[in-house]
Amino acid sequence: MDLTGLTLRVAAARPHVLLAAVPGGTAVRLAAERLLRARDWPQASTPAQADLLLVAGPDFPELRTPLERLWRDMPAPRARVHARTADEVEDALNAGRALLGPPAVRHASAAPPADAGGHREGDHGARERHEGDDQTPGHDGHGDHGGHGGHGGHSGGQTEMPGGLPMAGQGADRDGLTLDQLHLPLGPLLADWPAGLTVRLVLQGDVVQRVDVDEPARPIDDAAAEAFWVQPWLRAASGEPVPVGEAVRRRAAAHLDSLGRLLAVAGWPAEAVRARRLRDDLLSGAPRAAVAPRLERFTRRVGRSRTLAWLTRGIGVVTAQKAREAGVGGPVARAGGDVTSRYRQWLADIRHDLPRLEDPAPLDVAVEDSPRGPWSAEHPPSAALIALLPRLLEGAELAAARLVVASLDPDPDELVSRGVVEVARG
Repeated sequence: MDLTGLTLRVAAARPHVLLAAVPGGTAVRLAAERLLRARDWPQASTPAQADLLLVAGPDFPELRTPLERLWRDMPAPRARVHARTADEVEDALNAGRALLGPPAVRHASAAPPADAGGHREGDHGARERHEGDDQTPGHDGHGDHGGHGGHGGHSGGQTEMPGGLPMAGQGADRDGLTLDQLHLPLGPLLADWPAGLTVRLVLQGDVVQRVDVDEPARPIDDAAAEAFWVQPWLRAASGEPVPVGEAVRRRAAAHLDSLGRLLAVAGWPAEAVRARRLRDDLLSGAPRAAVAPRLERFTRRVGRSRTLAWLTRGIGVVTAQKAREAGVGGPVARAGGDVTSRYRQWLADIRHDLPRLEDPAPLDVAVEDSPRGPWSAEHPPSAALIALLPRLLEGAELAAARLVVASLDPDPDELVSRGVVEVARG
């Protein structure tokens, strides 16, 4: 029996796709998630589960090393493709499936391009590749040492000891005992994680002692990076007439996207999928009457879940006053509490926006908040959310860290997109 050929045929028929989204690539990620769901191709959460690596978004030189580590950690047979825009996603996935096929199938096909744009990159870039014939599978690649609720991720190329463990030192804990200090990076390419964000933790036991956040990476071309969720606010700020309905629809979809991440991290994948389906329906322009009953059922089911509330209660507490003192507005400041309060605030905001999805009145950016707070290109709301992370994570247990980040869900797109960067540079 030709076991290699059988393995290649199975992988090519229904690839497990590891989606590596980079800042400014939200539209690409959303298009990929929709298409993967339509094709019933499983989405992997770790390199060990994946056959196909799809890089979603513009080129980031600083992220090439983490991407190479994801690629290295994937077992053969494997393939890698890059979609820089949403329009390139379908071609990239088709090319990836062709690369995973048996040699006869691959050779019978036209040589696939190195990316969906039809040009080949040099060896330093995210070239499309296939491996599987006479290859030794890579190690299991479990890079998310901070996973929660059984949901792993990928460390995104951070320096590790053999076997995947970071270097440990020693230090005194709060009881005066000497414990190993573990230096653990989360990100920048972690499943259900803000794209490109790297949070570096110092742990003693399972308690976070210190937190550092890396500066955001910069794309080769600012014009290629789009702040997807705040587009209505950027356009209105530039003088373009934008209806309120378009803005609140985008805001509700952003909250559903954030809820999808939090629910996935919390270990409720069925509701995470429902959140993402509703998100996609809103973004496709579905009328209010078509989505309202399903949104009501979703918000009621998630909002009343005792298990989810128990899992998230008392974690990452920030009062409304402390949030505003830190320059944070929007849902986090309105919630004024823990992770439970924050996801319930998203649900309340969605219910509030639902009757306004078709409001034709002009958007006033000074009145309507963007998804993460009052919009300002000079001071994007996500910058304040990222700055808040050390305060909320220090002293927390490691198992809670990803829930805290998911409940804030800062959007790195706001820090690297063309419209925002141009204003910041003056």
